[in-house]
Amino acid sequence: MSGFREYINNLNYLAAVDAVVFVIYAAVMIAFFARKRHSKILFLFILSLAVLLGLEITNAYLDGEYFWFARRILLFACFAFFALAAVVYQSDLKSIFSRVANTAKIDLYTEGFGSDDDLRNSTAEMLSAAQNMAKQNIGAIIVIATKKFPSNILDTGTRLNAELSAALLESIFNTKSPLHDGAVVVTGNRILAAGCYLPLTQNINVSKEYGTRHRAAIGISEESDVLAIVVSETTGIISIAKGGEMKRYITMEKLKEEIEDAFGISPAEIAKKTLEKNQKKHWRI
Repeated sequence: MSGFREYINNLNYLAAVDAVVFVIYAAVMIAFFARKRHSKILFLFILSLAVLLGLEITNAYLDGEYFWFARRILLFACFAFFALAAVVYQSDLKSIFSRVANTAKIDLYTEGFGSDDDLRNSTAEMLSAAQNMAKQNIGAIIVIATKKFPSNILDTGTRLNAELSAALLESIFNTKSPLHDGAVVVTGNRILAAGCYLPLTQNINVSKEYGTRHRAAIGISEESDVLAIVVSETTGIISIAKGGEMKRYITMEKLKEEIEDAFGISPAEIAKKTLEKNQKKHWRI
């Protein structure tokens, strides 16, 4: 016991930094594998950490260098999990870095993408177009971006910078249109581009029922903070993808809520903006 106490007393700030870094690493890896729902890998990772920690504490208690080989193997195993994640989940890491790089939300009004009334009108136009296309089983994918959208994806399609309307959306996705196979990218009350090719999700857990449009919607929502609306060509079912997750059988009421939330004009978002403005006025006073 005296050896363990002496070990604790002799710890310096470098050891503390080491411990903090290791705890952060462990927390990030556990959260990552938990989110991916890989219970077996998560169990093995936690088990490796627990055994390694147990051996380190035993060494400190006995005041010696024991289990040298086992500790090195377990330490290697812990960091091998990181290498596994980096190789197998490249798309997820790319998504994380992309989100970190594009964190600033566009002020749609000051950037020339419409006032709140314009955004409400755009919402109504998208709802009308989605409903009409769903009734006619016309396949469509509409991406709503409120942060800086990757220009390389816009360049895969035809830049329009046109005012958004239901008629224009329906004409773009008409099967006789040369742009109907790609995605439409919308920011505010403007259609930035049409016929864009989106990255397909590489998530192996995505249902096999999903076609190319659904996989593309999930893929772009993994890489960018967007709302992707999909109308199925075979069933007419409306789905949405956000944050790498797909939700199907979306009603018009739910779709309206999602679009308004993306635009920042939902009742909750407006109340939040009003509160922030009032707080700023209060601090100025």
